Amino acid sequence: MRRDFLKKIMAVTTLAGLPALTGCRDGTDESIAGGLIVPRGQGLKITGTFLDEISHDIPHQNWSRKEWDRDFAHMKAIGIDTVIMIRSGYRKFITYPSAYLINKRGCYKPSTDLVEMFLQLAAKHGLRFWFGLYDSGRYWDTGDLAWEIEDNRYVIEEAWLRYGHHQSFGGWYISAEISRRTKGAIEAFRSMGRQCKDVSGGLPTLISPWIDGKKAVMAAAGELSKADAVTVEEHEREWGEIFDGVSGAIDACAFQDGHIGYDELDAFFEVNKKLADRYGLQCWTNAESFDRDMPIKFMPIKFDKLRMKLEAARRAGYDKAVTFEFSHFMSPQSCYRQAGNLYDRYRDYFNIRQGS
Repeated sequence: MRRDFLKKIMAVTTLAGLPALTGCRDGTDESIAGGLIVPRGQGLKITGTFLDEISHDIPHQNWSRKEWDRDFAHMKAIGIDTVIMIRSGYRKFITYPSAYLINKRGCYKPSTDLVEMFLQLAAKHGLRFWFGLYDSGRYWDTGDLAWEIEDNRYVIEEAWLRYGHHQSFGGWYISAEISRRTKGAIEAFRSMGRQCKDVSGGLPTLISPWIDGKKAVMAAAGELSKADAVTVEEHEREWGEIFDGVSGAIDACAFQDGHIGYDELDAFFEVNKKLADRYGLQCWTNAESFDRDMPIKFMPIKFDKLRMKLEAARRAGYDKAVTFEFSHFMSPQSCYRQAGNLYDRYRDYFNIRQGS
């Protein structure tokens, strides 16, 4: 009886055009294709990554130029063309020897000028580097983004004077992260975005907010979800107001995709794309390559979760996919062994061969 039932199920599967239980539907070697039973390449390819060198809640990897050079090559191999420094500093740790931040804010002088190194490596590997602004930490303490304007008025000028001559300097990242109508958000984004564009002759600007969904809990919290999640209608109304206020100063918005359920992706993504089109912004997705569904924070994400998010972004017609972030959660040389496996599964899915 059981055997007959299984035969019937397999027969239905075959008639439905689904792949067999062994081998690959296109005839390729299963060991090469990763044994996929879903259509390959249906998601939006990741073509950008953040660089989290001022780590806040993930471990520092202590890489030298040698390891970073190798990592940029790994990025290039899967089609990444954009690297975005998540922030030029957080509280007192900074990525470059900023005279303003060291003398005015008492920041610690770094042992390496990481911005210079990233710009040189970006040029070597044919990538575009986006400079992330300074995060004083005062917004996280007070909930008011106005604090960030003053420090970044100097940081923007200083960064452009030091590094603007690099051909690989391709844009600016306004590093303040918000989810809803945060106090001072529109003014801060508009002010910093306009200054970035003015000093650099119009280079593009990016923000990457988070959706206040059911998984939007603090990293230090023990919970994995919350009850008071934003609705799609509230999200649309609130972000319509914000986009209206920053239009012309911000060029692209990459919403973080990990704070909502996988069954909510299409609804929120459709709204994000509609709003971006209405207010003249590029609609990117920040496809998080770390897992928010586990009590251990944070580990490389399960491949199917990343795949589902990229497929939803493609269905919604998004313009670009970037990830937070390649070096920890997707790189073959990450401190997490699982990251290299995710890299391989990603290559299988998009049929990216070694060396291509």
